[in-house]
Amino acid sequence: MKNVIMVLAISILSSGLTLGIYKFCIEKPVSPVRDVIIKEASYAKQVNNPNYYPDITNVSSFKDAADLVRPTVVHIHSNTGGRYERLFGGESSGSGVIVSEDGYIVTNNHVISGAEEVTVTLNNKRTYEAKIIGTDKTTDLAVIKIKKRDLKEAKLPMLQFGNSDDVFVGEWVLAVGNPFNLTSTVTAGIVSAKGRNIDILDGAYDIESFIQTDAVVNPGNSGGALVDTDGNLIGINTAIITRSGRYEGYSFAVPANLVKKVMQDLIEFGEVQRGFLGVTIKDISDEIADENDLESMNGVYIQGVGEESAAEEAGLEQGDVIVRVNGIDVKSSPELQEQVGLFRPGEKIAVIFLRAGKLKSTEVTLKNGSNTISLGEKRNATQLASKSTLLSELGIEAKTLADKELKSTNGVIITKIEKDGIIEHTNMEREFIVTAVNNTKIANLDEFMEAILEAEGEVVLDGFYKKYPGEYSYVFDKD
Repeated sequence: MKNVIMVLAISILSSGLTLGIYKFCIEKPVSPVRDVIIKEASYAKQVNNPNYYPDITNVSSFKDAADLVRPTVVHIHSNTGGRYERLFGGESSGSGVIVSEDGYIVTNNHVISGAEEVTVTLNNKRTYEAKIIGTDKTTDLAVIKIKKRDLKEAKLPMLQFGNSDDVFVGEWVLAVGNPFNLTSTVTAGIVSAKGRNIDILDGAYDIESFIQTDAVVNPGNSGGALVDTDGNLIGINTAIITRSGRYEGYSFAVPANLVKKVMQDLIEFGEVQRGFLGVTIKDISDEIADENDLESMNGVYIQGVGEESAAEEAGLEQGDVIVRVNGIDVKSSPELQEQVGLFRPGEKIAVIFLRAGKLKSTEVTLKNGSNTISLGEKRNATQLASKSTLLSELGIEAKTLADKELKSTNGVIITKIEKDGIIEHTNMEREFIVTAVNNTKIANLDEFMEAILEAEGEVVLDGFYKKYPGEYSYVFDKD
């Protein structure tokens, strides 16, 4: 029987490769382009430095890093539906990394994709419900958050981001996750390659530029941490290549710099703000090198430039070979996609490229998928969805006060409080009359809802009861 090689997203996935495709054009402005001379490769100093490589005899550094990282890696359990789905494979599990003290967690999209319920178990064995903040299929990343009101810990342990551009082949790394539901499992290996595309995603704008390692990673490790020997996050473990469905030598992680950018976008906007060059690209083949008299196979060949694209406006042309972005060498299409993917529309990147055998430079202002520099609408990550869902999320029913006996009072009366809702946890009772939200007086239900939606973080409801003397205040967190 033939062996079949599978690529597992330590679950499942699949990929593509472009940088924003637009119509090709012929005439392009060249004024932004300048000649440039590169005197030294960006990595030369580190490679030639005898103190650069890690001391493999310093095994205690593994212990220090493991002790630092294990409390920050969580077990994630997701449920995609009701009883039927639970009985017939509607549940999945994986890992996640705590990246803020108030409960933000980064994981893989495929770990929580389609989930209606997400629970998180910390290293201390406490389990919490989490809500999905945002997902991005193009990088297989997602952000979830533990509800702050549920937390028994004042602050959660969190992992610091490292710079994945400063990670080199041959360096020691640790993979931390929950394979086979075994908690807090730590394995060690080295970086085997960078900028690896393994074709596991299937969208037009997917980014695959994985860090490849030989640290053991198995099903359940998805979303877990890849860290350096100082315990800094350098990647999110995502996939393995295997014939058996289990680890057979190589695992792949999304680089931390890309993780950080996607995370910030999902928290701030709810979706990724992707900047595009507006070109079609290709890795350099022998044929391309011969046709264009290229001395090196490193770089990314521009096959076409979109009309009115960011690349066209910056003076890039068909036949140019991009070799560096913002001081980082790009030797392949995945590496170029990774570097461009770190920026939003409207942000500028410095591009160095080859044209007719000469190095030139230009500054590119990236555009979005609609070929403009505008961003999506910002959101408050702690903001409750909308007026239409606010009351149900708070777990109450309410109406504008209409008691004619209280002629001098305007406000909202709480007519019902649901069990285990946000308001129920404040110990508020039915028939509480809200007169102010965060010290701002409210006259009706519409003003009550708007005041809560506009508030950030802590919300204070002031008011009184007809049946009790005095005034009362109740406090809750919107997240």
